[in-house]
Amino acid sequence: MKISPAREAAFDALCRVERDAAFATDALGSLLESTAKRADAALATELTLGVLRWQRLLDFFLERFTKQPLASLDPEVLLALRLAIYQLRFLTRVPAAAAVNDSVQLVKRARKSSAAALVNAVLRRAARDPHIRRPAEPLLPPALPTAERLAILLSHPTWMVERWLAQYGELATRELLEANNRAPRLSAAVLDPGCLPNIRLALASTEFDVAAGRYLASAFELRGLPRGGIQHLRDELRLGRMILQDEASQLIPLLADVHPGQHVLDLCAAPGGKTARLSRHAGQGIVVACDLHLHRLRQTRELMARVSAANVCLVALDATRPLPLAAQFDRILVDAPCSGTGTLARNPEIRWRLKPEDLPALAAKQKALLSQGLAQLAPGGRSVYSTCSLEPEENRQVVAAVLAEFPAARIVSGRPALAPHLLPRIDSTGLFDTQGYFQTLPGRDATDGFFAAVIEAPRSS
Repeated sequence: MKISPAREAAFDALCRVERDAAFATDALGSLLESTAKRADAALATELTLGVLRWQRLLDFFLERFTKQPLASLDPEVLLALRLAIYQLRFLTRVPAAAAVNDSVQLVKRARKSSAAALVNAVLRRAARDPHIRRPAEPLLPPALPTAERLAILLSHPTWMVERWLAQYGELATRELLEANNRAPRLSAAVLDPGCLPNIRLALASTEFDVAAGRYLASAFELRGLPRGGIQHLRDELRLGRMILQDEASQLIPLLADVHPGQHVLDLCAAPGGKTARLSRHAGQGIVVACDLHLHRLRQTRELMARVSAANVCLVALDATRPLPLAAQFDRILVDAPCSGTGTLARNPEIRWRLKPEDLPALAAKQKALLSQGLAQLAPGGRSVYSTCSLEPEENRQVVAAVLAEFPAARIVSGRPALAPHLLPRIDSTGLFDTQGYFQTLPGRDATDGFFAAVIEAPRSS
């Protein structure tokens, strides 16, 4: 029996995420290019990311129908079960029989035929259960603590929910969890605002609905993923007219307030979306873009070529150690590697990989990066430290610890730097707290969650 190409691609992508620790979008992208028909791209994407977003709730349902611990199942068997349960729960237009039968065939295709009867029996029981189909509520024990209840219903690790409840309160936490389970907005950055009318005209022939950005005049949103996914955008991306980039991420380099002729250091540059913006604003100035990994710098080089960023110099180095750079820089961006808890809608697999004990090691690396960056900052210069994390250990606590080493440096507000780039109707007050820190939240701002601190060095006396 032939398996649906979309389910086949989704299953293979999920196997790569499980087996190779791949990012889902990377695994899915390569599979769609090589195996799936363009008409199946949207469904394969929905299935892959949906299963990862709702994994804990799916497992909660499965535990009711399997008569053995889920940990005892082979990974391929468990993934096939999750794939079918997701369709039964969330995709009302998918016939239950198709979801069940294809998962049975996927188990056989994965050479786990001995489990086919189990998969068939479990899924047929699930298909008859009235609590599987939305909007029915799962049957949870009544005495569950709030964190555990939210973690099951909205499919997150309990430890994450506990942290966010303490940090944001229940209402904002629920909004955050719900946002993490929705497909994120597909936003694009335009480096040359004058090109925006021509880009809109070019995109008019695609199946995308082009809408204005939420914050920036140079951004726009693409709604309605067409069959074939972003393949329709290939020409615009290849020609460098636009970059697919979340709007919060687009705001980060603007906080640096780069002026023409300045020398700029981008310490964690790859894959280069923020570097491209720094390059454009620096004009005849120089941007030194660094990264630890050569293969990621190659990605950056390709993007710089597409956007005609001739003033960018690429350097491979470990920026947690003293930098082999004699020059001081007017502007420095430290967009530090982090846990990524602000991007769980876009990268849902992170929520299942990250552990609370990972945060101290990440914070140690982030402190080293920011310290080395500030050591290269020219008098009166400005450094932006940013992450796509929501965790205080990676954000405020990193900044506080490093500023103790540089007592003359100070936090300044990035609002004046953003003002010229925002849409007229936008008041950026809500993006900054009373200390001047920048923060976006997925549930509140409909963007990825980003943190930034703008740090200014003292002027020489």
